[in-house]
Amino acid sequence: MAKAKIVDARGLPCPQPVLLTRDALRESEAVITIVDNDTARHNVLRMAQKEGCTVEAEEREDGIYLHIVRGETVPQSSAAAAGPLVLVVPSELMGRGEHEELGRVLIRGFFHTLGEVEPLPDTIIFFNSGVKLVVEGSPVVEDLQGLVERGVEILACGTCLGYYELKDKVAVGEVSNMYTIAETLLRAGKIVSL
Repeated sequence: MAKAKIVDARGLPCPQPVLLTRDALRESEAVITIVDNDTARHNVLRMAQKEGCTVEAEEREDGIYLHIVRGETVPQSSAAAAGPLVLVVPSELMGRGEHEELGRVLIRGFFHTLGEVEPLPDTIIFFNSGVKLVVEGSPVVEDLQGLVERGVEILACGTCLGYYELKDKVAVGEVSNMYTIAETLLRAGKIVSL
């Protein structure tokens, strides 16, 4: 195997570690990305796995070393080629109107019911004030945890969580970045927005 390309992404803001790693994978079959926080580790890991790579993490004193090796491309089935179903949640309320309490009741009812219907979304993306639904104290955390247990991926916009000062209160799902969100939306077979 050729020598691994090194990407030093320590100290870089989101989504730079992901973008630099993706670019390096275009030039090399093996990449070692060095990051300095768990959010960057998870974001790079997700991107690499979606690209069909294997990833091994090694924690050292000076950072987290992600050893990434490109795998063989697996042909998609016709069902997978159609793309996943993605649900977008841009608000902590459902619908528009003059009564916020009604919007709160509707969003609770929606997520409680979502676990009972088919098909389940492959991914749910929370952004803007929608990120308030994935944090401690949210009335839908248990419903969302049930969806995760059934294989639904939950992504919460890290910029939005930071804006609302909620990054340390995430109770379910993954803190994500705009690169992953944009990629997920553009690869979707169907997008449903609340």
